[in-house]
Amino acid sequence: MLGLGVAAQAAGTLVVTAPALLIPHLHAQGLSLTQAGLLAAAPTAGMVLTLIAWGAVTDRIGERIVIAGGLVLTTLAVAGAWIADHDAVLLGVAFLLAGMTSASTNAASGRVVVGWFPKERRGLAMGIRQMSQPLGVTLAAVTVPTLAETSGIRAALVLPVVLCAVLAVACALGIVDPPRPPVAAAGPAAENPYRSTGFLWRIHAVSVLLVVPQFTLSTYGLVWLVTLGWSTAAAGLLVGASQFVGAVGRILVGVWSDRVGSRVGPLRVVAVSAAAVMAVLALVDVAHLPAAAVVLVVATSVTVADNGLAYTSVAEAAGPRWSGRALGAQNTGQFIAASAVGPGIGALVGLVGFAGSFLLVAALPVLALPLVPQADRSHD
Repeated sequence: MLGLGVAAQAAGTLVVTAPALLIPHLHAQGLSLTQAGLLAAAPTAGMVLTLIAWGAVTDRIGERIVIAGGLVLTTLAVAGAWIADHDAVLLGVAFLLAGMTSASTNAASGRVVVGWFPKERRGLAMGIRQMSQPLGVTLAAVTVPTLAETSGIRAALVLPVVLCAVLAVACALGIVDPPRPPVAAAGPAAENPYRSTGFLWRIHAVSVLLVVPQFTLSTYGLVWLVTLGWSTAAAGLLVGASQFVGAVGRILVGVWSDRVGSRVGPLRVVAVSAAAVMAVLALVDVAHLPAAAVVLVVATSVTVADNGLAYTSVAEAAGPRWSGRALGAQNTGQFIAASAVGPGIGALVGLVGFAGSFLLVAALPVLALPLVPQADRSHD
């Protein structure tokens, strides 16, 4: 279940990431950077539109049908982009639909992990599941730009089409929906958890605040290194390496949360650490310290460590009959905040520079700290 969930989510990430990596090719073919950027943003916009809906469908009919069926629809959407080739309007529609359909893997694959792993092992399992994002991004990065440059858009989209199609079949055959209590026996688990307590609202708000440092570094880390004198190639390698270190960090934090029997305790430590590392980045920028590479790797690892903790906490608190919708809401808030990072932090850097921007971003984890609940909430 875990392997199929990771693979399905990685395929979805590959689909959502691919359009951004087509920007150089699209720009060389005559599109403005603004037009190419709009095409790159289309999948994320599509995900925001459908994440909660896919979660609700998962709660109602189960994980296997949603993951496998969603991947079939994603295959068709990417095939539509393949047919569109260089028609910008059709490409935009196809990429939007690809984002809308690939969102099916987000909440549903998380529910599979939560449903099949006992509470004392979920942190580790969810940390492994969270590796799907860097895996998908890496797969896109090593294939899409090169194929687009040498053979065009259609060649670059062959792998997403084939991978989604193969995994649709594999998930249809291999995934078994985790057991859930019957409606009559569900008791409190069937009640709307958003009405009974503010726990989920607080975790959502914390995650929105903590996602800003994460996407600030993933979006502008390379640019910052270049301003410090790094070559683009070297900076790119370091940023890629930091993503993998961050993926391992998610697993370690998940294991930690299993050991201590809490998600919110480690989440509170991560929030404090995120504020600290962003402040250290500002100091490195101002003082031109030679430790930029080490600090960036550490900062990247720390700022992504909250994802698995919050995700697992939301699923456990929502219960088996609400976790799909709750996880959809969790991802929706994060994607909305993440989409504002590009233009927002870009404008901020223009006003106050990287050091000032890093300091202001460091304030967000501090604001998140009092919102972290004092105790976990779980239906187990």
